[in-house]
Amino acid sequence: MYPNLYYIFKDWFGVDWAPLKILNTFGLMVAIAFIAAAWVISSELRRKEKLGLLKYREETIRVGEPASITDLLINGIIGFLFGYKLLGLIFSKPAEINPQEYIFSGAGSIWGGLLVGGLLAFLKWYEKNKQKLPQPEKRIVRIWPHDRVGDIVIIALVFGILGAKLFDSIEHLSDFLSDPIGQLLSPSGLTFYGGLILAAIAVCWYAYRKGITIKHLVDSAAPALMIAYAIGRIGCQVAGDGDWGIFNSAYVSDEYGKVSVAAPGEYKANLQKNSAYFLDGKALDTANHLVRITDRTWPGLDQVPHKSIKGPSFLPKWLFAYTYPKNVNADGILIPGDRDEHNRVLPQPVFPTPLYETLICGLMFILMWAVRRKIKVAWVMFGFYLILNGIERFLVETIRVNKLYDVMGILLSQAEIIAICLVLAGLGLIIYAKKHNK
Repeated sequence: MYPNLYYIFKDWFGVDWAPLKILNTFGLMVAIAFIAAAWVISSELRRKEKLGLLKYREETIRVGEPASITDLLINGIIGFLFGYKLLGLIFSKPAEINPQEYIFSGAGSIWGGLLVGGLLAFLKWYEKNKQKLPQPEKRIVRIWPHDRVGDIVIIALVFGILGAKLFDSIEHLSDFLSDPIGQLLSPSGLTFYGGLILAAIAVCWYAYRKGITIKHLVDSAAPALMIAYAIGRIGCQVAGDGDWGIFNSAYVSDEYGKVSVAAPGEYKANLQKNSAYFLDGKALDTANHLVRITDRTWPGLDQVPHKSIKGPSFLPKWLFAYTYPKNVNADGILIPGDRDEHNRVLPQPVFPTPLYETLICGLMFILMWAVRRKIKVAWVMFGFYLILNGIERFLVETIRVNKLYDVMGILLSQAEIIAICLVLAGLGLIIYAKKHNK
């Protein structure tokens, strides 16, 4: 596993560059996902503009004005927040606190914040001063939908995180009520569908205010959402953020995480050997004391969720059973002799569901990208995305551990319920679009 770029460079190039520990692997992949999504949606918006489906909007702007107090304050505050955290990570972070926890804490570097805040405020003043005219004037400019992609991505990012935290808090309501501030500021606990729903509402509202035809915007966003999700799941897999599946009882692993095919009775013996982990969520620390390291516990070993699926011998074992050594969650048992910050490995292999989602959603994106020019009716592409996304997520949820709800006698997770609703909504949207197509 590579919790941050430090481990990648150390493993691939043999260099020991400690400052790279501040660059979280999951965050890097999320950033790449947003960049890829921005390129895809911009490309689709341009295509629809050439087809005459989307129009420009004329807006009046003032040019030649000096930087206002508001401009300087906004840039100064943004710069202060970045400097407070970023330089704090580099120069002030205690060694015992991991970067992700530090970012979501109140700690930081005051001098770093003042330095970066002052720099950004100065750069804003300098930029405006270069463009200053003796007499500021008004100009009418044409702004096309693809010119607003930057705003759309930022809105999707902000409201996506808020929605993800909100839905996760609803799913774990008791934890939220016991410590609402801590749960909201916690770096863990993000529900994808919560982010998708709230971000979609915010982006559609923005598009409505800016005169962008929503049906063509969401059709353009459909393949972008699919590729962004596929890339984002790479981050989950590489960092080992806990979003893995249930245990695969066809395999077992040793204390180093090496996976082998389970002999008869070996799976149950492995559970018994690590019963403290499965029943109490505890494992030994470096001082040989039992400490709590996971919240995934069960009343009895016979209730530990698992499925026995043995892969073909010509395929690698990690495709069906993986132990996520050195995962970013510090979940699992200690790796013997490893004194690193990330030194734990799962005591029993699990299904690597993030890897499955990357592969499946990557193929789905290729399919959507291939057929997009053939779809002439608005809303159909987005309906197609809803169906594909719902089916993919529902299938993956069958091998993932989640809180279950009783729906008319059927136990379903929050994600499975929403996945079913998405499939039905996608079908309804396509039927509506076909019926009302002019």
